[in-house]
Amino acid sequence: MSRQYFGTDGIRGTVGQAPITADFALRLGHAVGRVLRAGRTKGPRTVLIGKDTRISGYMLESALEAGFASAGVDVLLTGPLPTPGVAYLTRALRLDLGVVISASHNPYPDNGIKFFSARGQKLSDDWERSVELALEEEPQWVGSAQLGKARRLGDAEGRYIEFCKTTVSGDLTLRGLKLVVDAAHGAAYHVAPAVFHELGAEVTSIGVSPNGTNINDGFGATAPQALQAEVLARGADFGIALDGDADRLQLVDRSGRLYNGDELLYVMAMDRLAQGESVPGVVGTLMTNMGIELALRRRGLDLVRAKVGDRYVLEALAQRGWILGGEGSGHLLALDRHSTGDGIVSALQVLQAVRHSNRSLPELLVDAPLFPQTMINVRLPEGSDWQSNAHLASETEAVRSALGLGGRVLIRASGTEPVLRVMVETADAALARQAAERLAAAARAA
Repeated sequence: MSRQYFGTDGIRGTVGQAPITADFALRLGHAVGRVLRAGRTKGPRTVLIGKDTRISGYMLESALEAGFASAGVDVLLTGPLPTPGVAYLTRALRLDLGVVISASHNPYPDNGIKFFSARGQKLSDDWERSVELALEEEPQWVGSAQLGKARRLGDAEGRYIEFCKTTVSGDLTLRGLKLVVDAAHGAAYHVAPAVFHELGAEVTSIGVSPNGTNINDGFGATAPQALQAEVLARGADFGIALDGDADRLQLVDRSGRLYNGDELLYVMAMDRLAQGESVPGVVGTLMTNMGIELALRRRGLDLVRAKVGDRYVLEALAQRGWILGGEGSGHLLALDRHSTGDGIVSALQVLQAVRHSNRSLPELLVDAPLFPQTMINVRLPEGSDWQSNAHLASETEAVRSALGLGGRVLIRASGTEPVLRVMVETADAALARQAAERLAAAARAA
């Protein structure tokens, strides 16, 4: 059974258009509540609902709350809280489910709903299918005496701040570091600056004035220029940029140089090795830079490539019993620190690596130069089958043969729009551009 509503990261779309409407959120809460009740025969069920700072969060929160209550499920409300904070509190409080109302890095007219298990992990495709089946059924309201109750969870942000601090060594101090923290006017606006300040850093905060409509607007991980400018103006040591729900990290050093998730994942892995910890391998994605893959291999570590999306990275880690993985976009996973990607925790892991080594990020990455990547989006006619394009197939084979072991080709359809993504990477930037344009031309000729 294919999924009608759930995508790679919950349910997402434009507010006011199906399925991101109040009536659907009510039905969804009711359906999820019924699935929860069916999964256990005794005892109450309680879910935690957190959100980012979008104005539409109020509407969706109220509708979900009503839906859960109508199915006999209690609700705890945190208000604005990072996605990984919801995952942590769901696990720490032994709750049945965590719910996040957020569209992550999307602009404010969008919103979404995603779920975490009692263990603070993304839920399976099978669970999502069971919810979609429940959505097709008639509602089954519980009696008045069985209705769920809702209450606010006191000091949710304080609990999460303390958790973040426990993910690094107890003797780690950030004293002497000047940091700029950019919260994207999102869910971490009142949390992220406090974490780094309480660990001793001198913190300047930007992107911490949400008004309901400015999330991710010119600030945060998807717009790091503001952070780069502030780091240079302040003479700061590092800049830390989170996205709207704070599960993604981009980091800037004192020169204004931006480091992507592939590089930060390498730094984290090398720090674990330097501390004598076991790192059997690392999980990246189809988009992970080949330069990082080769650098890891030189240190004796395997890189396994998962499909694009942090849930697929998590699945690959779970299958192998590994702990480190991530994406170039800044979704990073350290499963011995948290059950899901966490921008604040990831930043702390990188800063800890710098402190352990007493070296700068360029020094830590000197053996891991990135390969130039050229990405071209080719818009496809509706209904076209690029996989049956014989000319594209022959050109792809020719390019791969020419690149040999010194380069890589990736062609994949976008999951969100009707385009074909053509990517070529090799140590020669001009060659990467030339090869990508050749393949893009072959794709257009279909």
